[in-house]
Amino acid sequence: MRSTDGADTAPSKSELKRQMHALQELGLALAGLPDDRLAAAPMPEALREAFYEFKRTRSHEGRRRQMQYIGKLMRRCDPAPLRQAVADFQLGGAQDTLRLHQTEQWRERLIANPDAITDWMQRFPQSDLPRLRTLVHAAQRDAAAAPEQRHGRGYRDLFQFIKPWLNRVS
Repeated sequence: MRSTDGADTAPSKSELKRQMHALQELGLALAGLPDDRLAAAPMPEALREAFYEFKRTRSHEGRRRQMQYIGKLMRRCDPAPLRQAVADFQLGGAQDTLRLHQTEQWRERLIANPDAITDWMQRFPQSDLPRLRTLVHAAQRDAAAAPEQRHGRGYRDLFQFIKPWLNRVS
């Protein structure tokens, strides 16, 4: 903030409270990260240990106080890399979901359209064409069977064949 004479002044008490609440929200988001992501996040070791203690604490009051302590420790470090760690984790989940949808779309295309195998081979020439054809035919047989006679194995096997190829692309 600037005073009327143009000199910098400290932020207001309300602004400081907003910043502290934002840090505590960031702390809650970081506490929700899996341990491997938390270990990889750029933060001081004392803060990392405070997060592990938060995860071990079971009582509501203990967790509340530990989160306040985490907020206090977070005031001493740069929150930008911590926000980035949370965003990367959330984006990773969205990308995984997108890949699963793409895998399902490819499976449906391969089962419904005979020309889709040609499209697949143009996109993924290193893939095992005889195995792909076998899996597609098995999934087509499964789809043509009466609902009570379907096993679903052809669908699952085709999905498992497609999934790693789409993971390589992204």
